[in-house]
Amino acid sequence: MAIQVPDFSKVRVLVAGDAMLDEYWFGDTGRISPEAPVPVVRTVSTEQRPGGAANVALNLAALDASATLACVVGADERGRVLQTALESRGVRCRFVCSESVPTVHKLRVLARNQQLIRLDSELSLADAADGLLPLFREALDDADIVVLSDYAKGTLTDVTKLIASCKERRVPVLVDPKGLDFGRYRGATLLTPNQSEFRAVAGPWSSEDEFYAKGEALRAELDLDCLLVTRGERGMALFPRDGSRYVLDAEAREVFDVTGAGDTVIALMAAALGAGLPLEQAAELANLGAGLVVGKIGVATVSRAELRLALHRRGSGGRGLVTADELVELVREAKARGERIVMTNGCFDILHAGHVAYLEEAKSLGNRLIVAVNDDDSVRRLKGPTRPITPLEDRMAVLAGLAAVDWVVPFSEDTPAALIERILPDVLVKGGDYRPEEIAGGDAVVRNGGEVRVVSLKEGRSTSALIASILSKNGK
Repeated sequence: MAIQVPDFSKVRVLVAGDAMLDEYWFGDTGRISPEAPVPVVRTVSTEQRPGGAANVALNLAALDASATLACVVGADERGRVLQTALESRGVRCRFVCSESVPTVHKLRVLARNQQLIRLDSELSLADAADGLLPLFREALDDADIVVLSDYAKGTLTDVTKLIASCKERRVPVLVDPKGLDFGRYRGATLLTPNQSEFRAVAGPWSSEDEFYAKGEALRAELDLDCLLVTRGERGMALFPRDGSRYVLDAEAREVFDVTGAGDTVIALMAAALGAGLPLEQAAELANLGAGLVVGKIGVATVSRAELRLALHRRGSGGRGLVTADELVELVREAKARGERIVMTNGCFDILHAGHVAYLEEAKSLGNRLIVAVNDDDSVRRLKGPTRPITPLEDRMAVLAGLAAVDWVVPFSEDTPAALIERILPDVLVKGGDYRPEEIAGGDAVVRNGGEVRVVSLKEGRSTSALIASILSKNGK
């Protein structure tokens, strides 16, 4: 299945659940303590990261989705650190601050990328969770989709009421469950237990057929639209309401730490479904993200750029609109595979047959074609105050839909020379009557061992001629 990484920026996700502050002490160890048979760790650095439901919200923000987090924290320094870390990355915080219970805290000590010990500081948040329901219902007004992240710390004591509120508003609700009573989550849109959690509730199985039978039975019993079981090195199994089954192989190349992988899965499922992807494609994207995040140490996030790059590495997807930073990585990967990179640029104000022929000829000179597009301000400087006719977003979208085009990137300067110097394509192409030495950025390409090519444009086909023709037909 060919999957794309959609634009998540318009997806509004409300996350509710058990938030915590994860702390990491990184160090070296080379001896055993004389006081007890334990390693002595010399701390080199420390780091604090949002964990639990807060990590789900952070994963959504890393995807450029609009994330709001509703949770219970202590009225303490750790709660303030957690809020600052989230808000600095664009997460809206709707906290119930408790004077009686502290913010949940987990301290992990690592040496040479191996976790030696984890120290948890926590009390049940259930007594302080009374204020969550009204806060949640208020935030629900601005949500397209909801994630409930249950770490059994007490925040989701009223989870059945939260799900009922979502159903009343017709807002899809995805749940990462915990414990043995999955009946609490009845009626949710999607449930995402891992295999151990699923086994504890559904019971053991002796064959894959029995596993799938138990999966469908649990989905039906809980009246879910879909059940998604994450299976570690065995990938994922998806059980939709229509009775079909969908199996995905694991994507991980090298596993360093599975902490927070479930957070990434449910965040990507929410963002992808909110962006309109079909269930199977959303699961594909979540599976891809899980494979990336387990290659990192501790709770971590995955960005759109990383997902695009991962798709590009495996030879599928990875096309379309990109930023300059994303393009640098995509080109580096393509060159490592021996692909020949072609680049061109222009305003492409009203796309016509001349443009299409020109871009197809440019693509024939290599394996990948980059089109750099002048933004609206630079078009006005070059063409006059009445241009562009078509705004940048639309011009880029149309170009990205052409079969010949792999990546479309905007630039704001009068020429793309600076961008070309960053990308250094194998072939720089320009259409028209230019001499190669007149083409912006061409000298940098040649110095790097590339070439500059000038291709002829289709006679009588130009945006200016098209605009003049339209005006004449309308008597102007």
